[in-house]
Amino acid sequence: MNGDAQVIARHRSALRHHPWMVLGALAIAVLAVMPIVALVVIAFGGDPSIWPHLLSTVLPRSTWTTVLLMLGVGVLTAIVGVSSAWLVSMCRFPGRGALEWMLLLPLAVPTYVVAYAYVEILDSLGPVQVFIRALFGFQSARDYWFPDVRTLGGAIFVMSFVLYPYVYLTVRATFLMQSMCVLDVSRTLGKTAFGTFFHVALPLARPAVVVGVTLVAMECLNDIGAVQFLGVQTLTLSVYSTWTNRGDLAGAAQIACVMLVVVLFLIWLERRGRRLQRFHHTSRRLQALPDYPLTGWRAAGALAVCGLPVLIGFVFPALYLLDAAARRFATDFGPAYFTLTANSVGLSLVASAVAVAAAVILAYAARLTGARSVKLLTRVASVGYAVPGTVLAVGILVPLAALDNFVDGMARSLLGISTGLLLTGSTAALVYAYATRFLAVSFGTVEAGLERVTPNIDMAARSLGRTPAAAMREVHLPLLRPAVATAALLVFVDSMKELPATMLLRPFNFETLATHVYTYASMEMVEQGAIAALTIVLAGLVPVALLARTSRLPRRIASQAVRGAVPTI
Repeated sequence: MNGDAQVIARHRSALRHHPWMVLGALAIAVLAVMPIVALVVIAFGGDPSIWPHLLSTVLPRSTWTTVLLMLGVGVLTAIVGVSSAWLVSMCRFPGRGALEWMLLLPLAVPTYVVAYAYVEILDSLGPVQVFIRALFGFQSARDYWFPDVRTLGGAIFVMSFVLYPYVYLTVRATFLMQSMCVLDVSRTLGKTAFGTFFHVALPLARPAVVVGVTLVAMECLNDIGAVQFLGVQTLTLSVYSTWTNRGDLAGAAQIACVMLVVVLFLIWLERRGRRLQRFHHTSRRLQALPDYPLTGWRAAGALAVCGLPVLIGFVFPALYLLDAAARRFATDFGPAYFTLTANSVGLSLVASAVAVAAAVILAYAARLTGARSVKLLTRVASVGYAVPGTVLAVGILVPLAALDNFVDGMARSLLGISTGLLLTGSTAALVYAYATRFLAVSFGTVEAGLERVTPNIDMAARSLGRTPAAAMREVHLPLLRPAVATAALLVFVDSMKELPATMLLRPFNFETLATHVYTYASMEMVEQGAIAALTIVLAGLVPVALLARTSRLPRRIASQAVRGAVPTI
C-alpha cells in the first residue's frame, strides 16, 4: 500500500471508529472559517463600481499608513524585546529577578487604554508639559516645541511599549533553550557577553524574533481604539468607518479582504519562523546558563533598558488611571459601573466556556484519530486569532442574518408569526466572535496539556471497557483541569479587552467596559472611563501573574511554558 492509500485508509478508519469526534471537529472548523467565506462573498457580490473608488481614494493611504505602523512598531518592539530578554536571561544585575516578570506587565493593559492615558499625560495641560513650563519658566505651550502624540510616530511609540512582551516571550524562550556548548565555545574564543549576544545568541534567536514581531503586527492590524484616538487612518479604521459612517457593507468587506491578504502574509511569516526555530541539543543534560555579572554603569544601563519599558508600558498609564479613578470614584462607582462589569464578565465567561469546549473537542479528536485531516481541521479552526476583530465582525454579520431570515421565514409559513432578528445584533453574535477569535489561545493551551498525558492512560482506559467519550470525561478532563482553567482564563481576559468586534456587533444600548471606555475617550472625556479601564487592567494582571510564574521554573519547563503562552496560528 503506497503512502497516499495509507493516509486515505487512516482517515476512513478515524471516521468509522470515532465519527462524533471527527464530525465535531469538522463542525467547529466550519463555524470558525464561515465568517471569512462570508466576507469574500460580500466583497465580490457588492457593487463593482465601489472597488475602483476604494483603489483611488481609501486604500492607498490606509494601506501605506498600516504598513508604516506595522514596520515602526515591529522594529521598536524587536529592539526592546530582544535586548530585555537577553539581559534578564544571561546577565546578573540589581533588580533582574523582579524585572523578569515585570516586563510582562504591559500585556495586562489594552493598547487603546494606554493611548488614552498618554494623550492626557502628554497634553498641554498634562503633568509632563506643566512640569516643563514650571522648570524652564515658559508662560504657555506656544513658547516651546513638544512632540504631538496624536501622530503616526506617537502611535508607534505607544503601541510598541504595550506590545513588546510578545517579542520578549518568544525570544526569551529561545535564549532559555540555547545550548551551553555553543555559548561555552563563544566564551573560549574570547567573546564578551555582548559579543556572544551579537555573534551567537541573536542569529540563533532570529526565527523567534520573526514570530514575535509577526504577532505584534497582527495586533497592530487588529487595533481600532488606539489608532482612531491618535488620528492614524489604518485599514481597520477604514473598515469601521466605511461600514458605520457610510453604511457601505460591501465596501467594508472589500477593504477587509485587503486586510486578509496582509494577514495571510503574516501567517506565512509566523509559520516560517516557527519552522526555523527547531534545533537540537548535543547534550542530554541541561546546564545552568552563563551568568554574566554587570557592575557600575553597565548594571545601571541594563536596569534602564529593562526598567524603562515597564515604566512606559505599564507604570505611567496605571498611575494615571489610579489618579483619575480616585477622583471619579464617588460619582462613577455605582449601579452603572456594576451593569457594565456584569455585561463584560457575563459575555467573557460564556465565550471562554464555548472556546474551551471547542478546544477540548479539537485536541481530543486529533489525539484520538491521529489523522492528518483532523489535524488540518484544528489549524483551520485556529485561524480566527489572526483575523482582526473588524474583519471577523463583517463576516459574522451575514451568516447570522441569513440564519435569522431563514428562521423567520419558516416561522411565518408554519406558525404565522415573525421571529425577527434572533441572533443578529445580539449577545450571541458577540459570543460567536469572541470564541472564534480566541479559539487558538484555548486550543494551544489545552493541546499542550493533553500532550503531557501519556498514551498509556488511553490504553488502560480502553482495556477497562471505557469508550473514548467516557475516557475523556472520567480520565482526561480531570487530568486537564489546570490546562482547561488556564485556557478559560486567557480567553476570558482577551474577551474583556476586545474592542473592535464588540463595537460592531453589540446590541443596541448594550455597553461593556471596553465600549464604555471607548465612548468617553471619543468625547475627549477619558477620566469618566478611568474606573472601567482600571477594571480591565486588573483583570489582565491575572494571566500575567500566571506567565510570571514560569520564569521561576527550571530552565526546560520555563521555556516550554513561555513558548506555549504564545498562540500558534
